Amino acid sequence: MYWLMFLLFLGVVSAKHEVYDGHTVYEVKVKHHDQVKFFNHLQYQMEADVWSYAVPGRPGMVMVSRDKRMELEEVLTAQDIEFEVKTENIRELLELEDKLLEEVSRKSYNASGSIGLPFDRIYTYHQVDAFLEMLAKEYPETVKLVNAGKSFEGRDIKYLKISTTNFQDDSKPIVFIESLLHAREWITLPVTLYAIHKLVIDVTERDLLQDIDWIILPIANPDGYVHSHKEGRFWRKNRATGYMIGNICLGVDLNRNFDLNWGQVSSNIVCMETFHGRGPFSEPETAIIRDILLEHSDRLELFLDIHSFGSMILYGWGTGVLPPNGLILHLVAVQMAHAIDAVKMSWNADYVAGNAALVLYQASGTAQDYGKVADVELSYTYELPGFRFGLGLFGFLVDPDFIEQAGFETWEGIKVGARYVRDNYKAKRGL
Repeated sequence: MYWLMFLLFLGVVSAKHEVYDGHTVYEVKVKHHDQVKFFNHLQYQMEADVWSYAVPGRPGMVMVSRDKRMELEEVLTAQDIEFEVKTENIRELLELEDKLLEEVSRKSYNASGSIGLPFDRIYTYHQVDAFLEMLAKEYPETVKLVNAGKSFEGRDIKYLKISTTNFQDDSKPIVFIESLLHAREWITLPVTLYAIHKLVIDVTERDLLQDIDWIILPIANPDGYVHSHKEGRFWRKNRATGYMIGNICLGVDLNRNFDLNWGQVSSNIVCMETFHGRGPFSEPETAIIRDILLEHSDRLELFLDIHSFGSMILYGWGTGVLPPNGLILHLVAVQMAHAIDAVKMSWNADYVAGNAALVLYQASGTAQDYGKVADVELSYTYELPGFRFGLGLFGFLVDPDFIEQAGFETWEGIKVGARYVRDNYKAKRGL
């Protein structure tokens, strides 16, 4: 019976990943600005999925279908850009990821009878929803579950408010963390779940709970996340259908849909991964995040939008111009990066901290930039590491052995930022 079930599982997996059969992932190295600009705009020039952007000294990654391989290699060669095949067929690694996650999912785990979640697996939308509901019931003195509204496809978008004073103490700053704004970035979910664990279940540093109020939104893009589990593992956007071209292209890049420089450095073509939608906050998912930011703008001091991948801590503005507190933004980013580097796995690069446009590329309509518009003192994008040692998994793919490490090391950086805003907030208010 076991082998029959396993064979059936393999058949389902095989069908699910058929769309990626023959897709090749390249690592690309650039030497100067013109090559950077060329590579980072490949997605607009041909059907290429740029996974990570390249800068001198830090390679980028791009995925193309089998019939686009020759074209990509020709244009990169013509631009004298170095490239190397990371995997000939991404489908093989997708099936490996499924196999590893399936193996850990067979271990005993009773969601209804267990307080903490094991950090060896990636949880579905429904599992996370049940976990949040359970926490609100088990820890009513510190946890409040908020249903902020519906996604495009009608799924609940829920977040936790974690506080010892029910958000009534004005002497405490607020920290807001969200993950999975981009659906395929599964490794970001353990970061928010780990933070919840350390603030609610395994509280070993009580000052973080006593001195700070927390808002944690684990699944900011539920429709895209569900789709990435069931049909398209590398789906990035939400699932809005009001922009469809025939039955082919749909969805909005939620991290281009916020109201700051909207539409300036993004795409107006629905088939593009950076399609910005019909207008600022046209999507219910971004409108919910906006409302959270604005509701708590009087005390919200740190906003962290967790992404993957690249080992970076980035801040605005996306145009390359620095906000008035640019120096403080940078100094705190460096401190958070150092805290992560002190405990990270050796095979991943040290974190880079800097302005998003100067470290990577210009972008508009991002959550990170809108955080500053909403008067958040410190607003950042975290880009988690991109490599998993030993099994050949990289990029957006998840190795179960790295899941807890991803949560743990990122929490070390978050703690530094949280304690900085706590101390700074009290000093500003003379407390």
